[in-house]
Amino acid sequence: MTKAAELAKMGEVLTNSQIGGRRNMVINGAMKIDQRNSGSSVNLANSKVYAVDRFYWIENSSETPTGQQVTDAPDGFTHSVKITNTSTTTTPSYTQLVQPIEGNNVSQLYFGNSSAESVTLSFYVKSSLTGQFSVALRNGADNRSNVSTYTINSANTWERKTITFVGDTTGTWTTDTSVGLNLIFRLDDTGGTSSLNQWTATGNAFASGSVRFMGNASATWQITGIQLEVGEQATPFEHRSFGEELALCQRYYELIGKAGGGDVLVGDYTTSQQTIYVNSNFKTEKRASPTVTKNGTWDVGGNGVQPEIYVSTVHGFRWGMSNVSAGALSYAINDPAGTNITAESEL
Repeated sequence: MTKAAELAKMGEVLTNSQIGGRRNMVINGAMKIDQRNSGSSVNLANSKVYAVDRFYWIENSSETPTGQQVTDAPDGFTHSVKITNTSTTTTPSYTQLVQPIEGNNVSQLYFGNSSAESVTLSFYVKSSLTGQFSVALRNGADNRSNVSTYTINSANTWERKTITFVGDTTGTWTTDTSVGLNLIFRLDDTGGTSSLNQWTATGNAFASGSVRFMGNASATWQITGIQLEVGEQATPFEHRSFGEELALCQRYYELIGKAGGGDVLVGDYTTSQQTIYVNSNFKTEKRASPTVTKNGTWDVGGNGVQPEIYVSTVHGFRWGMSNVSAGALSYAINDPAGTNITAESEL
């Protein structure tokens, strides 16, 4: 074998195995992380609702689909997201599963420049419906999009799909902590565009002639193994460790405290300053200063004063209790079922 052939063979091996590493711009593409729902079914109707971490569902009509992390998945995977249409409508409306990707994580694409890179999307999909479905890339300003299609050939069968999108040499593409790129799996819409596999100055995400998922009662659609990578070749899915994938998700949403856990707030105060608090660090630095929320009614050892959130930064937050009873320097804060603290800085 010549030296050139050896190098070519080495390149093939490196490209088509896990040695390549760090290829996937999608977070939680294997659908393993579900901090909000813990595998429970969630109503996706009429709002921006996360079916699992980093993937939200949004629509503009009154259908009542459900989303759920399930253990039905193709070989090499343990979970998928399953969307179920629990009603039917004759009026098309946009319904879509979206992952917004932070600009910092797509800057290597050089979109908006003459040297823009092509990207390849691969995923596993399963549906009770067969036919043409739509998928699109779109910028954060919703004024540049590229719509493509994939075909489900056999009902209720896992199929792997690959699609290559050419790089966009124009338009505005952010490379900061805002939305740099939206990956959109659209399942319904009015009309649709016939301008496929090209960048247009619109927010289109649905191809004409595609299956209307919401027009079919009890229809199901599942997806997992989503990978978006630079180049024109789809490589095997990049399996990251559970802990690493969780940390990537926690940059945007972190569940702090679970049922059965506990904490102790300790403070020094006088009769005029009856406040005790602690400073808590996040497990992962957030994309931006998050909204920190205390959920549920907490057991505060008979004191009767509920904890408050005082201030938050990308690194952590301060929380505690004001107007506590005199004569005590600490309180046990137990978190019974239904209580927790969450920090959200989603795109």
